[in-house]
Amino acid sequence: MQALEEGGIGGVKEFSFGVIGVGYLGRFHADKYAAIPGIRFAGISDIDAARLQEVSAALGVKAYPDYRELLINLDAVSIAVPTQRHFEIAKQALMAGVDILVEKPMTVNSREAGALNRMAARKKKIIQVGHLERFNPAMARVSGEIKKPGFIEAHRLAQFVERGTDVDVVLDLMIHDIDLVLSMVKSRLKSVHSVGVPVITRRVDIANARLEFANGCVANLTASRVSRDAMRKIRVFHESGYFSIDLQKRQVMSVKREGPLGEGELNISAEAFECDQGDALMDEIKSFVASVKSRRKPVVSGEDGQEALRVAEKIISGMRKRR
Repeated sequence: MQALEEGGIGGVKEFSFGVIGVGYLGRFHADKYAAIPGIRFAGISDIDAARLQEVSAALGVKAYPDYRELLINLDAVSIAVPTQRHFEIAKQALMAGVDILVEKPMTVNSREAGALNRMAARKKKIIQVGHLERFNPAMARVSGEIKKPGFIEAHRLAQFVERGTDVDVVLDLMIHDIDLVLSMVKSRLKSVHSVGVPVITRRVDIANARLEFANGCVANLTASRVSRDAMRKIRVFHESGYFSIDLQKRQVMSVKREGPLGEGELNISAEAFECDQGDALMDEIKSFVASVKSRRKPVVSGEDGQEALRVAEKIISGMRKRR
């Protein structure tokens, strides 16, 4: 049941938000909602009773051991539980008439994502997917300037942590760069070549994928969760230059050709940009709140989340064939 209240000044609706799953990432979601004016942070839910009570007491928000009871009191909810439970909980939320922000990956496969999108369309509900890098200040700084990329190279390397190992590195880490590439390359995916290796877990921990698009663009993506040093970099080459984007340090280097093409001449200029460190998660959640209130399509829609999963599945399928 959707809980639109007429409480607020001048009869303005006060929209109610909640969080299901207040572990490592969900706790951050809860912190952000608690700090946003003009909404009602109605409650949180988690299967860990001790953690639920701890976060409830710290934020002064009501705790619901059963997430279905929380849904009765909401207009919208963040879902930050393990990936395997995304579909089940998102489905229950949509059935209850609640808009959802679901963490990435949207579901364990594109079939489940499609089912959620069809349900959301029938019920006229919003699905936003937590592809956080879309809100990274460095990416936001150049997104409007990237026109017809010809080659994209991304490296996403992380030290090993047990959190996230319920899926392989493609769904854990590479999915971020898959989404970024799809947001930049508006063309049909033509072919995928991929390789992956399990190093520590039973699932693939390091992977590389080469994506070729119908318009000629090629993207080369590498993701590892067993690296000694962390790195989140992406380079986007276009006809007259390229952008080098450090998503971790929030830095951008723009390299441009000056004048016409020459023969063996170094005719380029480079400019570095220091981006505001910002708060990508707060920006993501504020964007979700705005979509809920205005009913506009979110920056990262359920369809975007489903398409990223389709590409991820092609990458995983290619890895399995090689192995």
